Amino acid sequence: MGQKKKKLLIVGGGYADIPLIQSAKKLGFYVITTGNRPEDLGHRYSDEYRNVDFSDCEAIYTLAKNLDVSAICPSCNDFAALSATYSAEKLGIPGHDTYQTSKILHHKDEFRRFAMANNIPSPKAIGFDNIKLALEYSDLPTFPVIVKPIDLTGGKGISVVNRKDELIEAVEKAFAVSKNKRIVIEEFISGSRHGFSAFLYKGKVGFYFSDNEHYYLNPYMVSATSTPIIPSRRVDEKLINITERIASLLSLTDGIFHVQYILKDNEPIIIEICRRPPGDLYIKFVEYATKVDYSTWIVKAFTGDDCGEIEHSDTQGFFTRHCIMSSKPGRIKDISFDQSIQKNIINKFTWYKKGDIIENVMINKFGIVFLEFEKHEEMMDKTNNLNELIRVEVDLENK
Repeated sequence: MGQKKKKLLIVGGGYADIPLIQSAKKLGFYVITTGNRPEDLGHRYSDEYRNVDFSDCEAIYTLAKNLDVSAICPSCNDFAALSATYSAEKLGIPGHDTYQTSKILHHKDEFRRFAMANNIPSPKAIGFDNIKLALEYSDLPTFPVIVKPIDLTGGKGISVVNRKDELIEAVEKAFAVSKNKRIVIEEFISGSRHGFSAFLYKGKVGFYFSDNEHYYLNPYMVSATSTPIIPSRRVDEKLINITERIASLLSLTDGIFHVQYILKDNEPIIIEICRRPPGDLYIKFVEYATKVDYSTWIVKAFTGDDCGEIEHSDTQGFFTRHCIMSSKPGRIKDISFDQSIQKNIINKFTWYKKGDIIENVMINKFGIVFLEFEKHEEMMDKTNNLNELIRVEVDLENK
């Protein structure tokens, strides 16, 4: 009989986690996915599925303990990252930061405090765990300010406030959706928005990748990314230095270190940091652009395997990852692709069915498209118009 495979628990199982599941199986693991949505597409690719809420740290710890897993890997979700580090710490499983460190990086109020204390470029912010105190606080940054729940992504619960009388509604909205019932009020920073995905090995950046972020109807949820970046390589060098300084301050383990930042006057201002893969098949975007097997390196790091052989690779061409979204509600008739971009499409992954109801145009996505271009100008021009070139055809009469 063959040797029994070691078990790896992926804390999640959405479509964005499919590359992680496939890489884990390629590395020889028996892969178990979890989450409270059995219909999530990633579960079709795993060896086993367990219906457990991955935002519940204790429930994930109990599941991992009962399954006697050898490794834990978070999905593309901050709650999953926290549950993974919590469980790994309690079970003595390698490849993860401490739970306290994970909270510093993934909770917006804790990261803002850490950033201000250590001179990390980030918006000035004040955290609150009490609605009354938030509304009474008078020493706010100059308007406009942005109000956020500390534990959600994709623009959920976020408001830009331009006047004092708008604050009550924004604060109540953020508190209402925050799982931990905490918010931050921070200065509003304007500038171009970008991503920086690094891979740490022994506290140093062994690989990095940069992108331009593009937005559609929702100004706080990325709808597309393109690479190479518009900013100069000097910005990458600054981000490498910041990343390695944070790694030193927090004694970070090997693995992914992903940053969202705003570029203002050629200076990067850190908005978000996570130590789990970004969503919407971002890791496949990195792989298309650099030819680096990013998903496998990410899984290896979370299993405690040695990652010393990872090497940097620059972007090899001009690439875009686009999320298919609709401009209006209704029922999906079809999705059309303009002839002018047919030659640019290198892959697409869709999960819509004709007749599906579009419930919320601000967050609903129906597929991911990867495109390659011949020139930077073509990439930027077509990327900025992809919501017209890739259209969700909607039946408005049958909403």
